[in-house]
Amino acid sequence: MPVEPWFIIAVACSIAGYGLYLIGIRRQLVQPNRASWMIWSASIAVEAATYAAVNPGTPQSWVFGLSTLACIVVTLGIWHRSSWEAPSQGEILCMGLCLAALILWLAFSTAFWAHMVVLVAVPISFWPTWQSVLQDRNRERSPAWGLWTLGDLATLLVATRVNGELVGEYSYIFVELLCHASVWFMVGLTTINPLRSLGFRDGRFYVLDAYPPAANLFSVGETHLGKAVYAAQGFAEGDTIVRFTGRRVRADKVPTVLRGARDRFVQVTPQHYMGPSHRIDDLINHSCDPNAGLRFTDAGVFLIAVRDIAAGEEIAWDYSTTLADSDWRMTCQCHSAGCRRVIGTFATLSEERQAWFRERDLVAPYLRRQEAAAGQRAA
Repeated sequence: MPVEPWFIIAVACSIAGYGLYLIGIRRQLVQPNRASWMIWSASIAVEAATYAAVNPGTPQSWVFGLSTLACIVVTLGIWHRSSWEAPSQGEILCMGLCLAALILWLAFSTAFWAHMVVLVAVPISFWPTWQSVLQDRNRERSPAWGLWTLGDLATLLVATRVNGELVGEYSYIFVELLCHASVWFMVGLTTINPLRSLGFRDGRFYVLDAYPPAANLFSVGETHLGKAVYAAQGFAEGDTIVRFTGRRVRADKVPTVLRGARDRFVQVTPQHYMGPSHRIDDLINHSCDPNAGLRFTDAGVFLIAVRDIAAGEEIAWDYSTTLADSDWRMTCQCHSAGCRRVIGTFATLSEERQAWFRERDLVAPYLRRQEAAAGQRAA
């Protein structure tokens, strides 16, 4: 039996989409939603298996099988840069549906209804990604979504050439198509345009590097401390300046000697640090009189302006607002009027200064929890 051309197109679009998305993750050009990918990786194998059971011997089943492997690889890439968090109610619902589908299939040998149950989990699993894109479409602005949509269309054409039950053949493909297409429309249809995804600049070939900021917000200069980040345009008090990124690193894996480019670790839990991102946030220095501070949210760690920052002014934050390691000290040379001479833990700040940072939600959450626990013990 000759290979269906649409089958080749479907496989090529799907695998290429996962490959480009994985490149985007490694280069931090996309900000995937961990919840959605966790659910997709947990359910896609069940979806592919139940589809194959309902529609045995169909070529589109191979598309779903290959997509399963690629999805798991991408999910592992995301989790490699993440830390465990308790599942939300939506995640629990989706995982419950997947478990129910497995029970239906294994206990009652009803692959069709198991497939239908898992199918309900697909749009629910997309909900965190839809919310993330609504907040900032650049988080998912990748050609992968266009490729996955085109791959779904090609898979649908493959399925129409195979005789079978309408619901069993097409429902999963339609749902996947609508979900992928919805994200593609939300992030911008031009993301599939290769001229916006590939190109030459400064004598180098770039992939997925087509969405720089509309204006350069920062400039990098030199100070007595080395490199420093300056505002290229003004920021108002409360503005988000930049998102801090970087791989989570266990405290016992942090180098004991931190100098130069290695001095790029931010404590985020008692046992974990955020490692270097190799981006602009690595170069932002400490100040005992900062004009910015770190705010920890469910969407990430963001540097927030604590007062108006004029163009040309150095951007700095207080390192002590994330530190709890009592063995760590650093000589301070920020030269601010209120320089403390030594950078220590949050507890080394005056009570007045601690309260100032708490009121503005610029203290690492784990420090707040430790303070609350200490207060309860004292009571």
